[in-house]
Amino acid sequence: MGPGPINAHPRVLRAMSADLLGQFDPEMTRYMNEVMALYRPIFGTDNRWTLLVDGTARAGIEAALVSIVTPGDTVLVVNFGRFGLLLKEILGRIGARIETVDAPWGEVVPLDAIKQAIERSQPKVLATIHGDTSTTMAQPMDGIGALCRDADALLYVDATATIGGMEIAADAWGADIVTGGLQKCLGGSSGSAPITISDRAAALINRRKHIELGLRTGSLDDVDGMIIGSNYFDLGMIMDYWSEKRLNHHTEATTMLYGARECARIMLEEGLAARFSRHRAAGRAMSAGLRALGLALFGDDRFRMTNVTAAYIPQGIEGERVRQRMREDFEIEIGTAFGPLAGKVWRFGAMGYNARKHKILITLGALEAVLRAEGYGCQPGLAVEAALSAWNEA
Repeated sequence: MGPGPINAHPRVLRAMSADLLGQFDPEMTRYMNEVMALYRPIFGTDNRWTLLVDGTARAGIEAALVSIVTPGDTVLVVNFGRFGLLLKEILGRIGARIETVDAPWGEVVPLDAIKQAIERSQPKVLATIHGDTSTTMAQPMDGIGALCRDADALLYVDATATIGGMEIAADAWGADIVTGGLQKCLGGSSGSAPITISDRAAALINRRKHIELGLRTGSLDDVDGMIIGSNYFDLGMIMDYWSEKRLNHHTEATTMLYGARECARIMLEEGLAARFSRHRAAGRAMSAGLRALGLALFGDDRFRMTNVTAAYIPQGIEGERVRQRMREDFEIEIGTAFGPLAGKVWRFGAMGYNARKHKILITLGALEAVLRAEGYGCQPGLAVEAALSAWNEA
């Protein structure tokens, strides 16, 4: 019950146990086409180029950035936590000229500040995290895409921690690339990164298209743009692999594709509105239960992610000992924290297969028992009662 990875849905695990198929087997390419169709409503898009990057969520991030950014390009990073800093790290390795617009951890960046930063820096790309699990904050996306369009900038959004639990509206946001991961709200295993790419971003990527030397024929030639600095993360080559051309790039991670397909099927069977409602109920319940224990929550309530909640560790309580007892006595994992929050907060996840009433109530009951055993004073039963009431709110 931490910030991810979380327990995979049993159906996903069963799907991943199926036998392998050859990468050009008609059944395999049919599954690839199904995955593209399944993830379009999950991303909130009609983008043709909606597919998977083989690798963890970070593989999707790197593929997006290395494919649209060249050395010397100005990129504006909306930074409000650890993963905004990760974007800076990746962009620095690409050789980008990095500008930032920052908010303290526990807050988000106001739209006016983003507007001013765009006007000041004139970026080629604006890159932001949607939900940053390090701070549990979700950056509001309304209006950012329009600002980018006015400045002729591309908008990249990392939705690793929110896809499948909070609404992703790539087209409505005006986002050019959005990437995700399976291991959080989608209820899968880490190792596959869903991605959607707008026509505008695809056109830029295709101007940098490169054909592997061993695949070239008279009809397959490079274009004149700067070659993308990674073979494996070259989205132009990956797009050709997922297109009707089926131009070989790598051997598809068959088992992960089965898992990603099943994650999407489960989500769409539940229904997007019901899925998001369940995650909101889970977030309300977890927050109410933690507060009933007398714990102070970290961050601005207005912008809290629905699926991850951080609570301050009480004075006199050893945070790692509580985590250890939760794991050993109740077989429940809760999260630690990074950077300036290390040793100060616990992070509680309620997402995907774990965003269920009984799992939240069991977690809160276990936490109450451990805290009382560690000498923390709290009234028995209040956390579960408060969480149950919050879950049942209309």
